[in-house]
Amino acid sequence: MLTWLLPHPVLSVMLWVIWLLLNNTVGAGHMVLGAILAIVIPKLTSGFWPEKVCIKAPLTLLKFLAVVLWDILVANIAVAKLILGKNDALKPGFFEYELSITTPLGISLLANTISLTPGTVSCDLTPDGTHLIIHALHVDDIEDTILQIKTRYETPLKKVFAPC
Repeated sequence: MLTWLLPHPVLSVMLWVIWLLLNNTVGAGHMVLGAILAIVIPKLTSGFWPEKVCIKAPLTLLKFLAVVLWDILVANIAVAKLILGKNDALKPGFFEYELSITTPLGISLLANTISLTPGTVSCDLTPDGTHLIIHALHVDDIEDTILQIKTRYETPLKKVFAPC
């Protein structure tokens, strides 16, 4: 019965909380409307979710979110310095990142995390789904950048979104 009502309970809770945060209120009307949307939207979109989403390590997910927020803050400052400085000091470049995460949701979150961090953009996924093509505004050492992505983002995502 509960899976019929809430096919994706984590998504429902996230939608409800985001609704309340966006409206900046916990008024009864917004709580009820948010709850209705949090039930209806996952039900309407459940056909688009080919895999069941299981969060295996919620504390790792919270730590991951904290790391991403910190990295976004630090990267904003670094990109501002690069843009306001001499443009001839920039070393932009494309590189391929070999994926070890296999779940579609995990790959999508990794690609979005890379794009959210200023100075890097996840441009494409290779047709075989094994590599991300990434563009960096400034990259001194590609191997070091790959190692940072792997340890800071991909490894926690693999723990959190292991196949159900």
